[in-house]
Amino acid sequence: MSGLIFTGAIRKKNTLRSYEAVIEPFCQEFNEREIGQVTPDEILSFLNRLTDGNKPCTKRVRYSQLSCFFNFVRYNIEPESANPCDTPMIRKLYRQKVKSKWEIIEKDVIDEIIFRTTNLRNRLMLELMARGGMRVGEAS
Repeated sequence: MSGLIFTGAIRKKNTLRSYEAVIEPFCQEFNEREIGQVTPDEILSFLNRLTDGNKPCTKRVRYSQLSCFFNFVRYNIEPESANPCDTPMIRKLYRQKVKSKWEIIEKDVIDEIIFRTTNLRNRLMLELMARGGMRVGEAS
């Protein structure tokens, strides 16, 4: 692990700083071992310690960065090594949450709301929003 050298130009300082948050603790913990000998259980334990107390988005980013690091090593340094982050269990633990879909109101309900609005200004705004696809800030 100590023979790992990063070469080439680093274009974004923030990208380097972001990856250092994962790579430095990883190198400190697994310094004496070959990179191909790290097991998925050790990676899971490492990620849990590293991201303890962080938000789910940060946990996902740290997992992605470590996975990208292993892919980089596999594609550029050790082609026969496997990515220990690429197991179904770890991917499931660090996957992004599915975003909820908006509930769409039926056209008849929208027409009823517009029809029952007595204030002319509000009625016009609702018509613009419903028929023209405008948002509240765009219609006002």
